[in-house]
Amino acid sequence: MASGGALTGSSRVTVYVMSGVVFGYATHHRDERRLGDIAVVGPLTPGVDWGRLWQMARHCGRPSAGETELAQWVLTQATRAFVCGSGRIAQFRERTWELQPGGKRVRFESTYANRDHLWTGNLTVDGLTPDQIAERHTFYPA
Repeated sequence: MASGGALTGSSRVTVYVMSGVVFGYATHHRDERRLGDIAVVGPLTPGVDWGRLWQMARHCGRPSAGETELAQWVLTQATRAFVCGSGRIAQFRERTWELQPGGKRVRFESTYANRDHLWTGNLTVDGLTPDQIAERHTFYPA
């Protein structure tokens, strides 16, 4: 489902590279308990649109995968960067971010990777340098 307006937050942020594109992964908390029930993922590389993430999921996932399975693939890649450090460029305990309007939201039927929703869109994260978000050479373009 397309998002209506920009979503902003200040939370943990992981910055990682996948197929040459730099992405950000943050959590959005619905209340002050800070349970992080919404995963926020989007490209940080200038000129790369959020649809590229879904294109990567479609290319790397099963040919018959539906939207929920593709969303799980997206969240798995972000979680892998957060937990294992795969492709990680930076990790911040607290950083301000903004998810631009016009992305895609997927609600999981049951909690997946400790998240109830995945929201994707064009993302900005405060304090990142041009070198951190620049597109990288890759042998595995998506």
